[in-house]
Amino acid sequence: MSTGGKETPVLGREASIQNAEARKRRIGILLSGRGSNFLAIAGSIRAGRLPGVEIAVVISNVAEAPGLAAARDLDLPTAVFVSKGRKRAEHDADVTACLQSHQVDLVCLAGYMRLLSPSFIAAFPHRILNIHPSLLPAFPGLEAQEQAFAYGVKVAGCTVHFVDEELDHGSIVVQRAIPVLDSDDAESLAHRILAEEHIAYTEAIRLVASGEYEIRGRRYVKRTS
Repeated sequence: MSTGGKETPVLGREASIQNAEARKRRIGILLSGRGSNFLAIAGSIRAGRLPGVEIAVVISNVAEAPGLAAARDLDLPTAVFVSKGRKRAEHDADVTACLQSHQVDLVCLAGYMRLLSPSFIAAFPHRILNIHPSLLPAFPGLEAQEQAFAYGVKVAGCTVHFVDEELDHGSIVVQRAIPVLDSDDAESLAHRILAEEHIAYTEAIRLVASGEYEIRGRRYVKRTS
């Protein structure tokens, strides 16, 4: 964000998590499939690795998503808004209203296979996180692990970033890197990256939920005072 050519930091405490002292930080999970990252987040909350954080609602655009069934098994609030055949803006308006009705502070995309509309992003400024299975800005888009393996990189990994209106583009919060082994194939590399995703997402939520950060240009910076 800039004003008159001078960079203006976005304060995490003000722009991300509001009124957090009075209650737990409430996160909304959006998923389309099995929800392995959602289950990792839920496990971290149960294990005490995310103190002061709770899952407010799990939402899917696919009624049969296994992650949705897993959320119900955990007795978490769930909602379904089937996206097939609907205009994106109309669908996103329903999802936005649901998140707001559950007083969600932070939205976490966990295998949510849809591009978000500008109005959705505007409703949660610097309050939407996504995880991507590459070290962005390398290999954005689908099948990132396969892209990285085919390119012959020696280091791969994952990125948790804020969501903006461009694909896999927002400010980076956490990255975790692993070496690509000579014994790897695309499938084994994807499996090892997924294990890092489960660690990285918990770390990113903890950092963002603290509110102790600023966004300077594209950079996530921890506040020191």
